[in-house]
Amino acid sequence: MPQTHAIATPQAIPAPRAVPHDRPWAWLAAGWNDLWAAPLLGLSYGAALTLAGWALALLAQRTHTLWAILPATAGFFLVAPLLAAGLYEVSRRRAVGLGSGWPQALDGFRRNGGQLAMMGGVLLLLHLFWVRLAGLLFALCFGTGFSPSLERLPLALLGSERLLPFLIAGTGMGFLLAALAFGISALSVPMLVARDISAIEAVIASWRGVMENWRAMALWAGLIVLFIGLALVPFFLGLVVALPLIGHATWHAYRDIYPDLPPGPAD
Repeated sequence: MPQTHAIATPQAIPAPRAVPHDRPWAWLAAGWNDLWAAPLLGLSYGAALTLAGWALALLAQRTHTLWAILPATAGFFLVAPLLAAGLYEVSRRRAVGLGSGWPQALDGFRRNGGQLAMMGGVLLLLHLFWVRLAGLLFALCFGTGFSPSLERLPLALLGSERLLPFLIAGTGMGFLLAALAFGISALSVPMLVARDISAIEAVIASWRGVMENWRAMALWAGLIVLFIGLALVPFFLGLVVALPLIGHATWHAYRDIYPDLPPGPAD
């Protein structure tokens, strides 16, 4: 009799486990071990995303939309959990004793592709909304004629009396959108990689897990911002290491908060 692969119901997802507030350090340690278990794969994954960042920065310069670099960089935090699906798959396979290469990493995007695409659509909409909102806020604060060259942009911004209102409003709106995106995606994307469930179920489980462990997850979110922020300073070069490290560590955060869920298929 042929076997069927049923979609899990909401009742099939157990309650999240409460973890100590300093648990993110253990996730980082586990992620570091995963990264150096397959360094070529992880570092090339980070390098590919770094190249994408360079391409976007060059595009902004060529199209005279340098103002979009900061909101686009901030928006990167919204879609990054989806981009790391291949890294979650590498960590998942290592947890069940399997090796990985690029074909296996790409399986992280294919296994539950429809639901991952739905999740990606939600995160992309949040990203686009943030970029448009930032553009509107920039125009309201500085006017549509404000377009200094890249060399003059920092001094022009610092010399404007409208910089402080722009930063306050932009930071507040960005924080709210980032908190929403983090709550719905921090655990849902690795869960979608490991299990054949719907995006809605994964989002609910992620939100429950984040709320149950808000102290640990607040520290984790802060560490992510810190690591990525420092990685961006040398013109995105630090992302080569920071992105795979955080991606692998996120898998361990999911497994730590939902340990009763199976890690996924053993092949």
